[in-house]
Amino acid sequence: MALTAGIVGLPNVGKSTLFNAITQAGAESANYPFCTIDPNVGIVDVPDERLQKLTELVNPKKTVPTHFEFTDIAGIVKGASKGEGLGNKFLSHIRQVDAICHVVRCFADDNITHVSGGVNPINDIETINLELILADLESVDKRLERVAKLAKQKDKEAVYEHEVLVLVKEALENELPARTVEVTDEQVKYLRGMHLLTNKPVLYVANVGEDDVADTSDNEYVKQVREFAERDNAEVITVCAKIESEIVELDADEKAMFLEELGIEESGLDQLIRAAYNLLGLATYFTAGVQEVRAWTFRSGMKAPQCAGVIHTDFERGFIRAETVSYEDLLAAGSHTAAKEAGKVRLEGKEYIVKDGDVIHFRFNV
Repeated sequence: MALTAGIVGLPNVGKSTLFNAITQAGAESANYPFCTIDPNVGIVDVPDERLQKLTELVNPKKTVPTHFEFTDIAGIVKGASKGEGLGNKFLSHIRQVDAICHVVRCFADDNITHVSGGVNPINDIETINLELILADLESVDKRLERVAKLAKQKDKEAVYEHEVLVLVKEALENELPARTVEVTDEQVKYLRGMHLLTNKPVLYVANVGEDDVADTSDNEYVKQVREFAERDNAEVITVCAKIESEIVELDADEKAMFLEELGIEESGLDQLIRAAYNLLGLATYFTAGVQEVRAWTFRSGMKAPQCAGVIHTDFERGFIRAETVSYEDLLAAGSHTAAKEAGKVRLEGKEYIVKDGDVIHFRFNV
């Protein structure tokens, strides 16, 4: 699953610090705008307690987690759609990602400059959203010119696309993202085919100060972001990028102790990785044997042969059956043999829709 979430935000909101912590990739981070010029890409393990439990159950020679990709995109400023700052170059980088993690500064620090002169999370969000909207509006206008001519000639596909373009243009002109446009099942493919920036799913990341890491209830900035995100039907994850960059340097035991001292059960990064993973409609199935226990990423709704193809195209091409047991049933039984004796192991065919947490052995012949 070659899907990626792009980390965006105004300069100096903590994007690159957060990216460094997520990927341990060491992207340059400095107290001035545009220190990230080319997008940095990092691969991260998706935290999943089930993988560890399966490892304890099976005792394999190795354990392999599934992965997710983040792209750190340089800070956008007002006027980016018209080339301000580093402008359209960065908008094109956003166009290449599948989802957006929008980092918003929710802390005050006189030592870290703010591109707008002061901390105002809603203004920051609206600045970036407006630039994405303006870029999309330009794309839609250009497309409308071409499609309108074909629609007048009664070209069926052009007529359908023209209807969707008009709906999207109206939303954008009212400063609403394309993802808010209600379309029919038939119109969805036309909307997706436009590859609009504001049609990408979005997750807001509130970057807080060290004093708020355990409890953000008194942080007015975070409250504002949550209220905005609720209207956008989006999720908010709170992190302290500075602390996360320290946590990532610790081993597992030290990390657990540090989190306990902070009064939190789970790092913000683990929450963010899972939230971005879920944002794209991704899920995990497992293969479990003495050689290895492994997690595999698939899109929710995929059928068994497609999921087999995630491992290798031969598995999909020669698919016969999927020997399947749910993670919960396998754990409760204590072993694959016991699960089979209890009637919990099923043989599923080509139409089976794989569920998150399925433990599968694919039967195939090529």
